[in-house]
Amino acid sequence: MLHFLDEYRDITTFTVLLRMLLAFFCGGIIGLERSYKNRPAGFRTHILVCFGATVASMTGIYLAVNREFPTDLSRLGAQVVSGLGFIGGGTILVTKKKKIKGLTTAAGLWTTGIIGLAIGAGFYEGALLTSLLVLIVQIIFARISRQIKRKPVFHLEMCYREKTVLDQILRYCKDNRYSISNLKVTGSNESDEPLYTALISLRSHKYTTIDTLLAHIEQTAGVISAEVVTF
Repeated sequence: MLHFLDEYRDITTFTVLLRMLLAFFCGGIIGLERSYKNRPAGFRTHILVCFGATVASMTGIYLAVNREFPTDLSRLGAQVVSGLGFIGGGTILVTKKKKIKGLTTAAGLWTTGIIGLAIGAGFYEGALLTSLLVLIVQIIFARISRQIKRKPVFHLEMCYREKTVLDQILRYCKDNRYSISNLKVTGSNESDEPLYTALISLRSHKYTTIDTLLAHIEQTAGVISAEVVTF
């Protein structure tokens, strides 16, 4: 702990102003990075979240210490933590390609609220250090994350006549380390013979392409067609 800051940890008019300015700074620098990347929650949102959390934290301390009310110091802060989940949920989107976006922004927004609670409680060191670490994660680690090699996800649509065909394909996927994340099968009796359509979402654990699997499926007896589809 930095002992020269001890005189600023009590709730006074000066420390209230100091904490609000610090909340503006910490929320602002995190929000600027989000705004620069055109994310749903940007500069103003992060500042307001940090402001609100700071005031909530200071209010709890003020009621318990300055006014000597019989209240729990952490009660208001706990409500802030829960409420931030609803705000962060509004930044999470599912695209047409079934990809989830906004998780980093939601997590950063939640962390900004916790930073505000720390500022309001007079824990300046933790708030500043956390703000710095959040920026490192969002700026530097973002570049590292883009370099991570990810196993691709394929969406395959297969039409076939016999039910046993699907079992053969699934067994082949298991033997060749394809993990299936979603499977949807529909049937049709409009023609003389039943027709089944399977939509399979899978991921290869070998960094291989889908061509090998498609070639095997097309050679399987009972398969009418197989193709990769996009959403």
